[in-house]
Amino acid sequence: MPQHLTCLLSLSGLVLLLLAGCNAEEGHDAVGLLEWERVELTAEASETITAVAVAKGETVVAGQTILELDRQRLDARRAQTAQQKAEADARLAELRRGPRAEEIEEARARVRGDESDLANAQRELNRAEGMVERKLASQESLDNARAQRDRARSDLEVSKAALKMLLAGSTIEQLHQAEAQLAQAQAKLSEADLDLDRLTLRAPRPGRVDDLPYHVGERPPLGATLAVLLADSPYARVYVPEPLRARVTPGMSARVYVDGFAQPFQGHVRRISSEATFTPYFSLTERDRARLSYVAEIDLDGAVAAKLPAGVPVRVDFVFVPSGEAPNGA
Repeated sequence: MPQHLTCLLSLSGLVLLLLAGCNAEEGHDAVGLLEWERVELTAEASETITAVAVAKGETVVAGQTILELDRQRLDARRAQTAQQKAEADARLAELRRGPRAEEIEEARARVRGDESDLANAQRELNRAEGMVERKLASQESLDNARAQRDRARSDLEVSKAALKMLLAGSTIEQLHQAEAQLAQAQAKLSEADLDLDRLTLRAPRPGRVDDLPYHVGERPPLGATLAVLLADSPYARVYVPEPLRARVTPGMSARVYVDGFAQPFQGHVRRISSEATFTPYFSLTERDRARLSYVAEIDLDGAVAAKLPAGVPVRVDFVFVPSGEAPNGA
């Protein structure tokens, strides 16, 4: 074997031994920081804050009220929408019921009146024709009588058509249009109720209030952050060296050492990335920073963990399955 190749292999072996010694000296599988999941609650309407129900640092449960915005403007808008829905409901009910007996009787009376008017107009036309034949009246008077007769006939046809329509009742098309208008009004009313409900800002999940940027009396703009929650409890975000990646799986147990606490916290791996990333500067020694690692997130168990602050350095030891056993109890 060439001498320069032998030297290169010896140097590579020495580097590996140094790295292994460094990791053994550190005594932990991975290092990182404590982090919280931040949940930002934003304003869905530009209204004045009327009440703040919590304080910074307070622990809240899912559904608990954080703050409330002024409802006057949206209350008025909802009332208008409710009136439109009531009108559409009444219109549909009227079409389904059909015409009242009084309306039908009124239409029949109108037909009888138009029939009488037509008979009178026909008699006047006959009289005018006789007088014109005897040259006792002008042609113009005959034309006027004929026009009057034609108008009476047209009025009678209109009144008969109106009576026929009442007797037939509402058409399918009218019912469908009325149903569509009612559905549209109901959708607008539901939207108004949703807008009103969102004026009360509630915690979407358990957590701790981290920040309340606005106060009672202020009017935040639309989309402004009204509250920031640190959800549930902190988790350890650590960087797993590449040699351990294949053995770290979601659900496995881990011991998390937090600065300031002598005993470790018990935890479980929530997730581990499938793609490698460069190890951050604080994770390993200067000689190891060029190595690739994988980001893992570890949930901490216990009530004490829920009070830990973010940004504290942690070290993690994974509880690996003994050699020869299947992972996760499989």
